[in-house]
Amino acid sequence: MKLKLSKQNKPQFYHGIIIEPAIPDFFTGRIWTRTNTPFPQAKIDNYILHNYFTTKPGITKKSNTIFFQRPHYTCNRCKNENQQEFIHYQCSRCEKECVYCRHCINMGRVTSCTDLITWNGPKPLNHKKHVLDWSGTYTEAQNEAANQIKSSIKLKRSHLAVAVCGAGKTEMLFPGVLHALNKGLRVCIATPRTDVVLELFPRFQKVFPKTTLHALYGNSPKQSGFPQLILATTHQLFRFENAFDVIIVDEADAFPYTFDEALQKAVHKVKKQNAPITLVTATPSPKILNRTKKENWGSSFIPKRYHNHPLPVPIYKPLWSYDKAIQKEKIPRKLIDWTKTKLLNNEPFLIFFPTIHLMELATPLFQQLNESILSVHAEDVERKEKVIRLRNEEIPGLLTTTILERGITIKNVQVAVVGAESKIFTSSALIQISGRVGRNANYPNGDIVFFHHGITAEMDEARNEILRLNKEGFGKE
Repeated sequence: MKLKLSKQNKPQFYHGIIIEPAIPDFFTGRIWTRTNTPFPQAKIDNYILHNYFTTKPGITKKSNTIFFQRPHYTCNRCKNENQQEFIHYQCSRCEKECVYCRHCINMGRVTSCTDLITWNGPKPLNHKKHVLDWSGTYTEAQNEAANQIKSSIKLKRSHLAVAVCGAGKTEMLFPGVLHALNKGLRVCIATPRTDVVLELFPRFQKVFPKTTLHALYGNSPKQSGFPQLILATTHQLFRFENAFDVIIVDEADAFPYTFDEALQKAVHKVKKQNAPITLVTATPSPKILNRTKKENWGSSFIPKRYHNHPLPVPIYKPLWSYDKAIQKEKIPRKLIDWTKTKLLNNEPFLIFFPTIHLMELATPLFQQLNESILSVHAEDVERKEKVIRLRNEEIPGLLTTTILERGITIKNVQVAVVGAESKIFTSSALIQISGRVGRNANYPNGDIVFFHHGITAEMDEARNEILRLNKEGFGKE
């Protein structure tokens, strides 16, 4: 007898025990540690006893083979195989020497004596008719790209969508996602950055009003129901396995996804067999371009923004020994003048810094210009609220690290990069930072200034790429 969930969401008997809808709603497609679930342990153990869950060890070990003279560990949650990230310790639970995976420790410890569980019972049924409630219109280029993405999803073909910052990449996903949902397929939109999830979630909630969708990121709130559409950071994919019929990776070139093999493996771990992958980015890496060409992916390219205005081009301004000046509790004159102009014109601004330390030294100095200026970085527990305050014009500006280089849209925002020559500001990062400016059709222009202590090849590469895209999109520089 198959489990069916009634309209009242009441559980029915299956093989003699009651299946609570919340169990398959939560666990379908997930891989979870047995002893750390949101449900009572006795309840989980009872389901395991009746074979509703499949179990496997958290970490497996190979030893004394032709290939591995020493024990070789694999984490079965995050698929990490970097042996330096497996730590030996004396386990108080099994009272033996255990190994745990340091790579995914932020999601709870997975050890060699930990069981991982996956749901083996009946899956939630989906009878919803999904609708797209969006009144916007596409440009000709957007419409073509949207149809190409939808076509690739229909054909189960992977796809690369390249579009300049502010081209309306999110909106181009809507038709393909709607098609997948109404075919009963489960969709995941993953991105390396929490800020992108926070930006996308309310937009998808609004345009897919009849769809159950969840946003998953570090410390995200508890959400109920079976989500047919999930927006998640790529780290959250460690907690899924063979779960999705369609997976879309937004900002596929962003750190840490491009540098962490385990995150890339996670994308393949969570998709079902033959499920297509769609990569969306403004700055595809050579590795991504080579792979898509080699594997004959579908592709889309949009060289200009939806409002048909060119990309703002960065301006170089020298700011000699800016770090020493800030350490001496002084803001360099050029940076003061730039900031005062934005304050006088009531223009919101973002000022990017190469390090948290330098930004924190600078924050009280900027607050002497305006006490409402705030700063934000990756570990800031209030970062979501601070971005909202800037968007709502409650504060004049934010000092930030590269954490806000993408996935944030602020009307009429002006941008400065302090220390643009620093290694953290790669050409890709600088293009994305520049892409924060001029995104709104009513404010298509704006300042993007690279304050520097010497011009670098990365700065030139970013500027030249923006000029190239403008030339390609408009036939001029």
